[in-house]
Amino acid sequence: MKTHKQTKTLCSIALMTAVICVISPFSIPVPISPVPITLGFLAIYFTLFALGMIKGTVSCLLYIFLGLAGLPVFSGFSGGAAKLFGPTGGYILGYLFLALIAGAFIERFGNDWRKWYLCLFGMILGAGVCYAFGTIWLAFQMKLNFGQALLLGVIPYIPADLCKMAVALLTGIPLRRALLRAGLTE
Repeated sequence: MKTHKQTKTLCSIALMTAVICVISPFSIPVPISPVPITLGFLAIYFTLFALGMIKGTVSCLLYIFLGLAGLPVFSGFSGGAAKLFGPTGGYILGYLFLALIAGAFIERFGNDWRKWYLCLFGMILGAGVCYAFGTIWLAFQMKLNFGQALLLGVIPYIPADLCKMAVALLTGIPLRRALLRAGLTE
């Protein structure tokens, strides 16, 4: 029985890693910034609703390693060390903080519609930490001050990221409840 559970866990992590890899590369360039609008946050939110904090973070980590290995899973279907350690790499590495923080809230409150605002709070908090990490990295890489990097790498993206959070809540809570009922997640 233990082997069956381990197999199910490994398959679910692999499946959600694939979801992140398929969704995240789609991006829209932003003329004023080196940071494109991507669906990375949305893919990670879906993963967290499906798997919870630990398994979702493992999926996120695997996604980063696959991109580092050169698979075209980062924005604009790019990959490799140059992308990960370039100006926007801090946001990609910040996904780990997003997964841990938002995942803790989603795992605890993600199956109860009445506590949707706590999931949203976790997503906002996780995104804020991801933004901070990415902004510091962007400032360092491009030799900007923090305010300039914030204007280039965060401010233009807040409305789109709030929309991604809304979509994740509207689809993630029912998804999590269905998976819990089916015994496919914990």
